[in-house]
Amino acid sequence: MRSIVCFLSALALIIGCANPPAKPGAASTESLPDPATYTKVQWIDSVKDFGTINMGDSIQVSFTCKNIGEKPLFLTQVKPSCGCTVANYSKEAILPEQTGFVTGTFNSNRSHPGEVRKTIFVTTNTQDGINHTLTFTGKIVQPVN
Repeated sequence: MRSIVCFLSALALIIGCANPPAKPGAASTESLPDPATYTKVQWIDSVKDFGTINMGDSIQVSFTCKNIGEKPLFLTQVKPSCGCTVANYSKEAILPEQTGFVTGTFNSNRSHPGEVRKTIFVTTNTQDGINHTLTFTGKIVQPVN
């Protein structure tokens, strides 16, 4: 029994040392865009209110961005804040002066009645900050029978 405990302790120590934890807020260099390709983005609408929907309904919220820089804009990562929202986005390069999109399909069955506030996090190759937060709010009510 003692040898098993020693073995498991040694194994945990080896695994823990082989993969040191990342510093809080540190980003992996693999996912960061190359600064030489940075451009500028303008979010036409980064906050939306979808109004009121019945519990059980789904709604799609769309956000628009414009490349106001001189190099192609890439939406490199798009992540909803929770499992109640599925995101879709422009996957091709957005050329200068062109627009792109991010949509979120929100399923109220995976939420709760009342006020909701959901976010979608977008990573881009922009010089004014690569992380952008899109927000949508609304209200879920129980349907009247």
